[in-house]
Amino acid sequence: MSTPHVPVLAGELIELLSPSAGQTAVDCTVGAAGHARLVGERLGAGGTLIGIDRDPLGEQRFAELAEELDAATRFIRGDFVTALEQLRDEQAAPDLIYMDLGMSSMQIDTWERGFSYSYDAPLDMRMDPDQALTAAEIVNTWDERRLVSLLREYGEERFAPQIVRALSRERKRAPLRSTQELVDVIKSAIPIPAQFGGGHPAKRTFQALRIAVNDELAQIDAALPLAWELLAPGGKLAVISFHSLEDRRVKRFLAQLARGCICPPEIPICVCGHEPEAELLSRRAIAPTPGEVAANPRSRSAHLRAARKLR
Repeated sequence: MSTPHVPVLAGELIELLSPSAGQTAVDCTVGAAGHARLVGERLGAGGTLIGIDRDPLGEQRFAELAEELDAATRFIRGDFVTALEQLRDEQAAPDLIYMDLGMSSMQIDTWERGFSYSYDAPLDMRMDPDQALTAAEIVNTWDERRLVSLLREYGEERFAPQIVRALSRERKRAPLRSTQELVDVIKSAIPIPAQFGGGHPAKRTFQALRIAVNDELAQIDAALPLAWELLAPGGKLAVISFHSLEDRRVKRFLAQLARGCICPPEIPICVCGHEPEAELLSRRAIAPTPGEVAANPRSRSAHLRAARKLR
C-alpha cells in the first residue's frame, strides 16, 4: 500500500462512543483496523472487541491487532448483514456498534483490486474476492437502460446516457477489462468543460459500479435495524458515511428512532403515547475539521452520526 492508513473522524468517534473497560464493541467494517485499535485499547482485559469484514485483508489486519490488545477478540468473516444476523441468533447484546462505510484506504491503495481510477488494473471492485459479480461483468453484459439507471441512481451522474452510449460502442469492438479502458471511455463521453472543477470525471461512474458490485446500499438498509436490535439498552450506534446516498439512509433511520409523538398534525394533543427509542448524540452530522481534511484529503466527504438506545 502506498498511503498510510489514517482512520477518519477517529477522535470524534471515540468521543461519541466513549468506550470503557469491560464493554463489548462490534466493528462492522474493520478495514485497516484504525478505529478498531482505538476502541479496543479502551475496552481493557475485561472487554470484548468483535470485528466484521468480508475482505480477507480486513481479517488479516484484525488478527494482527488482536495480538496487541488486552481485550478479548473475535472475528467474523462476511458482509455485515450476515455477521449481525449471526450475532442476533447468538443473542449478543453489545454496548457499542459502529460502521465505517464505503471503501477502506487499503482497498483503494491495493491497485490490483480495481477500486481506483488512478491506477490501471483489472475491472474488479469486489470487497469479497470470493463473490462472482465483478465490475467487468456489469460493464460488459448489462443492457444500456440498466446501466444508465445504475449511473444515475448510484453515481448521480448527469452524463449517464452519454457514458453508456460510448461504453456500448466500445464493448462491441472488444470487452472492457481494465480500469484505464473504462476511464478512457468515460472521458470520451463527457464534454471537456465538464471534466474540470468537479473532481475526476470517472469518480461517479466508479462509485456507482462499486456500490452495485458489493450491494452496498441494500447492505446498509438491512444492517441498520439489525445493529439497533442487537444493542443493549443504553448502547450506542455510530456510522461514518462518505456520500449522500449513504448519509441520507443513516440520517433517516436515526431520526425515525428519535421521534416521539407520531400523531397526525391535525390532532392538537398527543394520544399515541409513542416514545422515542433513541437519543441523537449530535444535532447534525459531524464533519472532519479543516485540519483533518488537509492532513487526510480522503476524509473530506465523511459524515458521522450516532445515537444512544433508550429502551
